[in-house]
Amino acid sequence: SDLGHLAPDFELPTLDGRKLRLSDLRGQAVLLNLWCRCGGNGASNAEIPTLVELQNEYGPQGLQIIGVSLDDYASAEDVSDYAREMNVNYPIVIGNISSFEKRYGGVIFLPMTFFLDREGKVVAREIGVQSRSVYVEHIRRSLDQDPVAQSRK
Repeated sequence: SDLGHLAPDFELPTLDGRKLRLSDLRGQAVLLNLWCRCGGNGASNAEIPTLVELQNEYGPQGLQIIGVSLDDYASAEDVSDYAREMNVNYPIVIGNISSFEKRYGGVIFLPMTFFLDREGKVVAREIGVQSRSVYVEHIRRSLDQDPVAQSRK
């Protein structure tokens, strides 16, 4: 999914069985975190505690984090237990890698995180776990709170 373009829409089941459609979140900045349990090795989900903090901090300003579990081996129940254990405070949807690879231009490495502005356009993309400051910088841009970005318009 190219920077500056609308993120491809999807509708996927959340852990509690509801459907979540990405385009329904227009008007909010969205952080889309593609991850997997991948046999329980924590490498692909080490960012989750940071995301939980960031949802608390930036949620009131209009950020919605969505976790996309792309795990062809973990059951929804496994993912659910893990999310509870990690006190995840944002929706997690269950996707599959092949549909995301087609839509999002190759999920080379998990985690992958996409930052969407309030119009649903991709403003940044990161591959792998990043430091908190990197997430914050992109979140502020997607919420349009970056004074530099505003002066460039």
